[in-house]
Amino acid sequence: MQINTTDTSVGDAGQSPMSRALGITALALLFFASAGFVASYLSYVPGATVAGQSAAVAVAQDPFAELSLEASSVYVEDLTDGTVLYARNPDIQLPLASLTKVAVALVASEVLAPNDILTIPYDTAPTTSAERLTAGQEWRFRDVLNFTLMASSNEGAEILAVAANDALHARYPLSPSRGATLWRMNDLARKIGAHDMYFLNASGLDVSETQSGSYGSARSVARLLAYAASTSPAIFEGTSRDNMLLTSVGGAEARAYNTDQALGAIPGLVMGKTGFTDLAGGNLAIVFDVGPAHPVVAIVLGSTYDGRFEDMKQLVEATHKKLAQSP
Repeated sequence: MQINTTDTSVGDAGQSPMSRALGITALALLFFASAGFVASYLSYVPGATVAGQSAAVAVAQDPFAELSLEASSVYVEDLTDGTVLYARNPDIQLPLASLTKVAVALVASEVLAPNDILTIPYDTAPTTSAERLTAGQEWRFRDVLNFTLMASSNEGAEILAVAANDALHARYPLSPSRGATLWRMNDLARKIGAHDMYFLNASGLDVSETQSGSYGSARSVARLLAYAASTSPAIFEGTSRDNMLLTSVGGAEARAYNTDQALGAIPGLVMGKTGFTDLAGGNLAIVFDVGPAHPVVAIVLGSTYDGRFEDMKQLVEATHKKLAQSP
């Protein structure tokens, strides 16, 4: 810092050299004293710095910067404006496991109405399970749908695929007469721009020890959930609940328990779906509101069974902090 010691004001015109020297010395002492006071004051102000530069408020730290996640691939997007809030390997193609059931629910709902009656062709679980639809029972489509999504029932997904097949083939003549539901699931992925996503079965179960039942990237899964939440939120309403008691046409009851163990830590949850297989590891995909009409989609792929829930809790918390920083 240089101090300009040349003063052209009228008041100094008649000063002696000694007076001017004393005046300069006094100004210098005053400057350094005030600088010391400012430095002392700023040392108590969080985020303020003075070393080598003028004091300024430091930029707020990115809450996503120090996350400790187990997932191989992560993607978080603000759906109000398309801002990517956080991404880690968002475009690598990974097994999707039961995230597949989001696509099944969407395409089946194109041709089946909530009160359409489905006859259950086989038991969906052993007789000892509370989460069980029994062969021969008649259930409304909406109840089979809720059961399938909440309990992540593989049998439920296959039942929905078969129930919707003929009507989907009639609507989409280019589809095969057998396998129209699977065809439409893949067609939907292409139509929404999820080009690296494809399905080999309706449940997402691994086909073999080396091949998954479905594949896609975190970014593509985000597209699928954003589409689902914007076009068909009522279909997935049950996925925001901890459990649901369902009643068949004949009065039989079945309980569906949500497989999302992070449910209570996600305020404003709009919809969500879990997934887990040997090849996929732990997956979790959600849409949640951070404020009125302010949805965010968050995807976790390739984590562990428990790690996916802890990963998502961190992402939700970081999202709230990040958006709270926005002006």
